[in-house]
Order: sequence, then structure tokens, then C-alpha cells
Amino acid sequence: MAEGRAAGRAGANLSLVHVGEPSAHARAHPITAFDRRELMAILSVYGRKVAAGDWRDYAMDFLKDRALFSIYARVSERPLFVIEKNPKFRNRQGQYLVTNQQGRIVKRGHDLDQVLRIFEPKLALVD
Repeated sequence: MAEGRAAGRAGANLSLVHVGEPSAHARAHPITAFDRRELMAILSVYGRKVAAGDWRDYAMDFLKDRALFSIYARVSERPLFVIEKNPKFRNRQGQYLVTNQQGRIVKRGHDLDQVLRIFEPKLALVD
């Protein structure tokens, strides 16, 4: 019984949380991310393709300079497509782009909805 009380008193002196200003090294770096509207548009297209059986998995990466939404058709090392948001190109070619498995840019633009149309089914004229 005395051992339990001694252990309890020893644990009372421990502090697991540091209260104070974080050092310059410990501060979080700003990241680029998709906002709610952008993510809803991407997930809408993704959901339709999963339901059709074309896509199977995804991954999201939020980096300092860009945000990535990688799409996989099956378990593999390389994504089938990557939807990227890179604000550095906002005033140039457009901050949104889609690249294929080989890394080639399939579509680029200023409007995400327009860029995502690359995934819409092509309509054909039937006689």
C-alpha cells in the first residue's frame, strides 16, 4: 500500500505538457490545402468514379507549396491521376492541374470545376 502512495506522489511531480512559447524551430510551417468547396468538388467526381468501378483509393498530401489529391485504380506505387493545387501559379497558367500516371499534365486551369471536367464521360452521337 505504501508503494502505491509513493508511486502516486512521484507521478504528481511529472509534467507532460510544456507551457510557454514554442521555439522558432517548433512552430508549424504554413501548408497549402484544399478548402471545403474544392474538396467537395473533388470528392464528388471521385465518388462517381468509385461507383462506376474505375477508381479504388485516394491519398491527400498537404505540403508547404502545394496540395495533392492522388487517385489510385488499384493497389500500386504510382497514382493513376493527381489533382494538384499550387497557388504559385495562380496568376499564370492556373493553380489547378491534373497529371496522369506518367507525370504529364492532362489539364490545367484557374477554375477547379473546369479542370475536373477531364474526368466526365465523353458523349457520343448514336445513329
